[in-house]
Amino acid sequence: MKSLLRSSAVAAILGRLIWAWMALVAHTVRWTVEVDPAAREAWRENDGIVVASWHSRIMILPVGWIRFIRGWKDRVNRAAMLISLSPDGEAVARAIDHLQLHAVRGSAANKKKRKDKGGARAIAEAARLLKSGSAVCITPDGPRGPAEQVSPGAIMIAQRAGAPIVPYALSITPCWRLKTWDRFIIPFPFTKGAIILGAPIAAPRTADPEALRAELQARLDEATRRADMLCGRKPETATDPSPK
Repeated sequence: MKSLLRSSAVAAILGRLIWAWMALVAHTVRWTVEVDPAAREAWRENDGIVVASWHSRIMILPVGWIRFIRGWKDRVNRAAMLISLSPDGEAVARAIDHLQLHAVRGSAANKKKRKDKGGARAIAEAARLLKSGSAVCITPDGPRGPAEQVSPGAIMIAQRAGAPIVPYALSITPCWRLKTWDRFIIPFPFTKGAIILGAPIAAPRTADPEALRAELQARLDEATRRADMLCGRKPETATDPSPK
């Protein structure tokens, strides 16, 4: 199965299917959107922005870009996503390319196997993009978790580029949640969803990384609760895989 997923032809087919599904969901779901005025101002005033969202939302992360952000003619006028080098990451990377999103490939190294996952290259490329007028979307709990716990990667990239971090929360109901470490969301079209862009967090090089990590954790948690409430999602247990 792994060798099949690594096939370029299979990745291309999966990429087109994922792209089509992302686009269908983006245009058929009834979205409620809330953008903090400071987040909107960040697009106008900064050269780059780190956008942080949870890994479980990868299938709906491009919605904000598709529906409204790419129509903003501001200093930040391009977008990219940090995607792992895994075979399934290849399909997602091909999918977002159809949506005018650039894929930055790489993730944290596997400490047990000591295998390079392209993390250093991804950090360098993300910092370069941020300095050249791009927003870079990062899942700070990916690719291995723990789920919905901010790791240092997003903070490191933001401080390296001197870019603010905008919390980005999405929710949709009903949807299917897989039995994966992050309870990955498969969205359904013609449903109800919510998008929240919270107030940005300044990330100068002189700031304490742990303080920034704690602040991002708090703001992403708050934005996620707000998105869930707006689309009517009920609290769920970690082991409940049924559609919500």
